[in-house]
Amino acid sequence: MLPSLIYRTLRSADKRCLAKFLWNFGLKGMLSVEKFKRRIKRGEYFPPFLYISILNSCNLRCQGCWVDVEEKDAIDLNTLNRTITDSKRHGNAFFGILGGEPFMHPQLLDLLAAHPDCYFQIFTNGQLITEKTAKRLREIGNVTPLISIEGREITSDERRGRKEVFTRTLRGLDNCLREGLLTGVATSVCQSNIEELLTESWLRELVTRGAHYVWYHTYRPVGPKPNFQLALRPDQLVRVRKFIVEMRAKVPIAMIDAYYDDRGQALCPMSTGVSHHIGPKGDIEPCPIIQFATETIRDERGIFATMRDSVFLKDFRELSARHTRGCVVLERPDLVKQLVVKHAARDTTVRGTAMAELEAMTPRFSQWLPGEEVPEKHWMYRVSKKFWFYDFNAYANVSHDAAAKARALKSKLDQPSPKPGNPREVEALLNIP
Repeated sequence: MLPSLIYRTLRSADKRCLAKFLWNFGLKGMLSVEKFKRRIKRGEYFPPFLYISILNSCNLRCQGCWVDVEEKDAIDLNTLNRTITDSKRHGNAFFGILGGEPFMHPQLLDLLAAHPDCYFQIFTNGQLITEKTAKRLREIGNVTPLISIEGREITSDERRGRKEVFTRTLRGLDNCLREGLLTGVATSVCQSNIEELLTESWLRELVTRGAHYVWYHTYRPVGPKPNFQLALRPDQLVRVRKFIVEMRAKVPIAMIDAYYDDRGQALCPMSTGVSHHIGPKGDIEPCPIIQFATETIRDERGIFATMRDSVFLKDFRELSARHTRGCVVLERPDLVKQLVVKHAARDTTVRGTAMAELEAMTPRFSQWLPGEEVPEKHWMYRVSKKFWFYDFNAYANVSHDAAAKARALKSKLDQPSPKPGNPREVEALLNIP
């Protein structure tokens, strides 16, 4: 698998783009994590990887989206440059760029070009990546488009709220690949696309087309219009994990996941401190789906000092890690509310209904399914995760009560049930009033 992946990447990728990836993301990314480890020992937290939603606006209307896509909030170029420059001073070199749809930001390409010593991953639906745009991205050289595909023709149209989404997205994907960009495909796995895209044949199709990596993440029902019917059952969550581990050792395409360590234990990047999120108004949030904040990147102290000294972020990391290795928003919305109230955190949405949405949430399963761990099989993923993507001892103080509830949860999963993962079963097991 690995020799084939390396061979076809060397043949298909622009050499300058590949060099930027190996240096800015590969070597400098590893050094950034090492600096993060040293900061932890001093009791200082500043994430090695920052994710920035540079605007709200989007050209699609996806089912279950939590972003205010009808709004025009956007972070200006000067603020973005200042934020990235301050982060670079402390060893950061990798930034995830989100939206809305990032390519609707009029200064996106200027931002990428201003930081040739960084590497950017752009989360995009691909609709706006024209031949001209793809050529400019190749010239800049320090970016990988991660193009979201949510199903084939019929499913894509339904999930994304527009016609001909699949065709237009593939057009953007092909534009990137023709220019030799290192290009990935992301899928939010849910009930409507799990049978279409969680398959070896789909991966082989992407390999034939020329894609270099894929990122499967699971749909999370949050926001103003959560679609609970799309959420996966616990057995399907395990199925996704097993599929990724098995295909990593079989198909010559890189596969990313962000919620498991080398031993297959669940983790949350927010709880470990390895990443936090900046919203489209500049608010510093624990993660993209927790739309509350007490600090902003416009603080004159700079983003490093602001995040390092944030009691709000510190409490979120520590409290969530004491209660679950999974997603605290899905499993324990009561804890999220508790922290928001404690810190008088502001609602960072334009719609102003984040607290009401939180209060309406019913606890659900997430990636933490004790006893269902699937360790990495391929040596490359085992090694990389063991040293540069693990829990960083964040869960050393996980409570005995939380562990006991997790074991009860696992016991319940082992019993035949006509509706595994029923939210009320989770609520009862977690003893949430």
